[in-house]
Parts: sequence; C-alpha cells; structure tokens
Amino acid sequence: MTTSIDKADIQRRMHGAFEALKHDLAGLRTGRASVALLDPIQVEVYGANMPLNQVATVSVPEARMLSVQVWDRSNVQPVEKAIRSAGLGLNPITDGQMIRLPIPELTEERRKELAKLVGQYAEKAKIAVRNVRRDGMEHLKADEKKHEISEDERKRLENDVQKMTDDTIKEIDAAAETKEKEILGK
Repeated sequence: MTTSIDKADIQRRMHGAFEALKHDLAGLRTGRASVALLDPIQVEVYGANMPLNQVATVSVPEARMLSVQVWDRSNVQPVEKAIRSAGLGLNPITDGQMIRLPIPELTEERRKELAKLVGQYAEKAKIAVRNVRRDGMEHLKADEKKHEISEDERKRLENDVQKMTDDTIKEIDAAAETKEKEILGK
C-alpha cells in the first residue's frame, strides 16, 4: 500500500508549516537585537528581489544595535529603503557601506501590535496544516473509491491524519503563546 508513504509525507508537510512559523516568529522583535529580525527583508537589487543576507552581512555589535555591512556600495540605498519599508519600526543610520540599526525600546502599543502579528502568523500556519490534512483526507477517499483500501482502513488512517493535525496545531499554539509572553514581557 502507498498510504504509509503518504503519512510520512503528511507529517513532513505539517512539520514544514510549523518550521515556517518558527522562522517567522524568530523575525519578530522582542526588544533585543537579533540577526533573525532582518531575515524576512527582501532587497531589490540587480533587477531581482534578494534576501538581505545575500547582499550584506548582518551582525549584533551590542544588545540594542544591529549592523548591516553592505558588500556592494551601489546596494546601500536599496538595502536602506528595504529596511525602512519592512514595517519593523527601525530607523537605519547609514555610514558609508555600513548601516546601523538602533533597536528602540518597545512601547506598549508596539508590543500589542507584535502580539497580534504572532496570532496572524500562527493562524497562517494552522491554515497550512489544515490544508495538508484536507489533501490527506481527499487522497484517502480517492484510494477507497479505487478500492485500494477498505472503508475501515480509510477511517483508521483518517484518525491518524487528524491526530497528526491536532499535535501540530498544539505545537503551533505553544510556540505562539511563548512568543507572545516574550513580546509582552510577562
């Protein structure tokens, strides 16, 4: 039967949605400087959108400061523009090919906005997991119609898929809750 391969694939895809959420959450500011903060930023250079880390080196010289060393002098302006328009609340200070980003103290209002963003990221991940579940369920129903599996086997496998979905959604909720507490300083 091909269904055991499908379960592994479903698990991998659900875990991929969780990993994407963890990556998104790492990019959210918690009041301390982190190179992951700039990971989602795309810079328009050489006629294409490229991740910031492919056109510059990002480092953390102090707890409340990021520095971006742009490799090509002609890319300094596009990098600065991308950082300003990323909606991270950062104000770049350009010094030659070096861009400094002081990390301001988070206001209560900004903390609440970031907490809402955590919720949006978590919901996006849950939707991705539910889509994987839906695909798995449809595949099982198609296998049953083709008489590759019995009705009992389909129901058992659907329960397995549902359990994987529930477990992954619990992981997503736990990660989002942890990040919210970190942002709100609780």
